[in-house]
Amino acid sequence: MRRENRRKTFQNNGTMDKIIAYAGIGVAILAVIVFCLLMYSKSLKDDVKNSTMSLEKMANIASNNTQNTESASTEIGKSVEEATNELNTNNSSNTTNTANTINAANEIKNNTTTNTTTNQSKNTANIATNAKTTQDTENKKELSFERPVEGDIVREYAKDNLIYSETLKEWTTHMGMDIKAEKTTVVKSAEAGTVKSIKNDPRYGLTVVIEHENNFQTVYSNLLTSEFVVEGEKVEKGQSIGTIGNTAVFEIADEPHLHFEILKDSIPIDPSIYIK
Repeated sequence: MRRENRRKTFQNNGTMDKIIAYAGIGVAILAVIVFCLLMYSKSLKDDVKNSTMSLEKMANIASNNTQNTESASTEIGKSVEEATNELNTNNSSNTTNTANTINAANEIKNNTTTNTTTNQSKNTANIATNAKTTQDTENKKELSFERPVEGDIVREYAKDNLIYSETLKEWTTHMGMDIKAEKTTVVKSAEAGTVKSIKNDPRYGLTVVIEHENNFQTVYSNLLTSEFVVEGEKVEKGQSIGTIGNTAVFEIADEPHLHFEILKDSIPIDPSIYIK
């Protein structure tokens, strides 16, 4: 009987322990649920608060956007106005540039016309000058020199080679032609011209120089007299100008003769080219 009571008591105690354990578990679960509810409520309040703050931020952002939009609109308006003004300015500048370009083109055209006219005038003047020069050349009389005195040529022109001088007793050049003739033989002008000078040359004695056309000159030296002409006198071809003598110091040892020279542009040339 006692054993059975103990067993019942033990069973009852076990049952109570279970009940207490279940009750503890239930209380723990309930506590967890309450804690979760409290945490959720706090989270909900935070979300509401954050939502409210977000709404305020959105309102501020909207306000700022409105201001920025107004500012942007103002700036856009200014930009459009400035762009219009710049466009007008550019159009004016382009118009001015176009006008300047047209003026420059007209100026170039005028200059070209002027240059063309000037060149044509120059060409006309050159043609006229060339024609005149050609005509003057054609009008220039071809000079034909004749022997100033008849006789043998005893000494030739020698510029590039030397000849022996009996008077100087040496080899030397000879810038003229020596024509043998008796004393007092009349010497004539080889071509028409003007008597440039009559002088006593220290080397070639009494000398008459006559200027001719085309920058020619003839020289008559070793004369005895020049009584037929005076300086500045115009003479004709074949006109008497003097007589043969023996006054040339450099050729005093030679027989009486005429020392005759022809110069072109003041340079002695070979007389035999023009006198045969």
